[in-house]
Amino acid sequence: MGRILGIDVGGTFTDFVAYSAEHHALEVWKTLSTPGDPGDGIVAGLAQSKSREAVDHLRFGTTIATNAILERKGATVAFVTTRGFRDVPFIQRGKRKSHYDITWVKSKPLVKRRHCYEVDERITPREGIYRPLDVAQARAVAREIAADPEIEAVAICLLCSYVIPDHERRLQEIFAELCPGKPVSISYELLPKWKEHERSSTTIADAYVKPLVAANLARLEQRVRERGDVGKVVVIKSNGGELTLAAAQKAPIQLSLSGPTGGVVGARHIARLVGIDHLVTFDMGGTSTDVATIVNGRESFTTSFEIEFGIPIQIPMLDIRTMGAGGGSIAWIDKGGLLQVGPHSAGAKPGPACYGQGGQEACATDANVVLGRINPRNFLGGAMLLDGEAARAAVGRIAGRLGIGVEDTALGIVQIANNNMVGALRMVLTERGLDPRDFTLLGFGGAGPVHVCDLMHLASIPSGIVPNHPGHFSAFGFIMTDARVDLERTAQMTSKAFRTEYANGVMRDLGEEALAALAAQGHTANLEIHRSIEMRYFGQNHELDVPVDFAELTPENIAALWAKFHAAHRARYNFDIPGETIELISIKVTAVAVTPKPDLPRLARAEGPAVPGDTRPVVFDEGVHATPVYQRGEFRAGHTLTGPALIEEPASVTVVRPGYPARIDDYGNILIGKIAAT
Repeated sequence: MGRILGIDVGGTFTDFVAYSAEHHALEVWKTLSTPGDPGDGIVAGLAQSKSREAVDHLRFGTTIATNAILERKGATVAFVTTRGFRDVPFIQRGKRKSHYDITWVKSKPLVKRRHCYEVDERITPREGIYRPLDVAQARAVAREIAADPEIEAVAICLLCSYVIPDHERRLQEIFAELCPGKPVSISYELLPKWKEHERSSTTIADAYVKPLVAANLARLEQRVRERGDVGKVVVIKSNGGELTLAAAQKAPIQLSLSGPTGGVVGARHIARLVGIDHLVTFDMGGTSTDVATIVNGRESFTTSFEIEFGIPIQIPMLDIRTMGAGGGSIAWIDKGGLLQVGPHSAGAKPGPACYGQGGQEACATDANVVLGRINPRNFLGGAMLLDGEAARAAVGRIAGRLGIGVEDTALGIVQIANNNMVGALRMVLTERGLDPRDFTLLGFGGAGPVHVCDLMHLASIPSGIVPNHPGHFSAFGFIMTDARVDLERTAQMTSKAFRTEYANGVMRDLGEEALAALAAQGHTANLEIHRSIEMRYFGQNHELDVPVDFAELTPENIAALWAKFHAAHRARYNFDIPGETIELISIKVTAVAVTPKPDLPRLARAEGPAVPGDTRPVVFDEGVHATPVYQRGEFRAGHTLTGPALIEEPASVTVVRPGYPARIDDYGNILIGKIAAT
């Protein structure tokens, strides 16, 4: 294995986690990010490592594709489609974000209508090619696009091309010949699935970020190679798997949720390490909070993701829900005189008032400083001193308008922020029929451990875990990831007219494509294949993903497949309809190359009770408590304590509520609540 390095490129900091197989040790550190070029933070951080050992495998996650889309700073795209369908990106769907808001305006697509072009051709979903591609007319369109200096990339999405991709591939060849300087994205390579709006939106988004991402990745690869001490360099996809830089440049939309995936992959490893099946992750940073679930030891995946309402990106990705709640969330008073927190954030600069960088508005971090939960002298391990008086003054201005005390106002800010985040937990738990009492809450990110115990209390989650190095946990997840390829293709059939040979052919083709993609990245060993089929009762509008436990469908096991769908429907919706026609929508195949995992170091066993190094007053819901303060680095396996308590470390602080038990496990994870008592 050698030395493996995980890097999480965030908006403010770039986090590094390195594992050395030779020394059986982890090294963690941070450096400031460069928003316009993630390579700057990575290269600068590589120079700050204390180890001179060469890096055999570098994996990093980046938000560059996400930010380009959200900030609308991508390329100017030409959209090429079947004659009569150029308005699909603008018509979108009939649904509205708010049914009764007459001021609501539909989201703008990532392409302008004057840059939408049509070509003569037509493919039908069942009969195949209805009208051949007019090659002469297609070449004329390509020449017109080539002559337009404003257009930087091309997105091709033809009607029903998921059935037969011949016309899209021919257009790809034509544009490569006549527009050699403009990258081309085709829908069949990204999303060979029905529903034209979703497919065209995904293809346009890929073309939109392709020039920017390709340039950044190429520049990063060159700069890393110049060092001469880094071996394989890969980037993390939205599905949590790794991807070579060359492959990422061809399909950059796969990176649209790259950054937050590390925390979910790391959570899966922690779940296995601790021996629990159900885990809900809580990643709270400076501006946002991400939540996701591990159910029965496996991550949840989705293709239902929208960058804005009505603008979907349907690529396989970990099902992570994000909300605007973080340490920098700003407290404010609405028109009715009520205290609100977020979603607006003070960001990294000026940041919360306590940062001393000119920020004047009270934020959640300021409130935690006022409450005594965050030590101004221990922020980032003392590398950044906080201004406690500035935090108190900012919260005091809100308190003056409310007519209550500063501490009560700070507690109110924290309570409202907690309630906002409980809403995010409900989205991934109770709204999906999952019982919070069956789960353990994993809190990480710089602010996650500060709020983890409060959220356990509010959401009725009995157990919590704060992993080692919570402020670097996403980067830790990257050193634990595998290579993964997820493919799917629409194969519309029903249980009454099921074509076994056709379904087997699609599964076989997808499996071969997935394995070939892994082989192209150098992965030919430790391979796993997983199959599933999206199904629904005939006439429904939403599908269930049903795992297929066999490599080939036969008359014998098809009956078991229908039974499995009925059971899945009953588990999800509490009813099923035996004998009803089942509609098959898409066949999915996932290929995974399992990579070697670090053997994490264990702590020495405790020989005595944990001893706090300090005590300070901290405000909780129950009142002010003289609270022991522990240094996490001094803990040993088996140490126990009962809240109230603060556990400080360089990148965060864990707040343990009064009466809650906590225990340190063999690997140094902090176990809180019910799990600590077992």
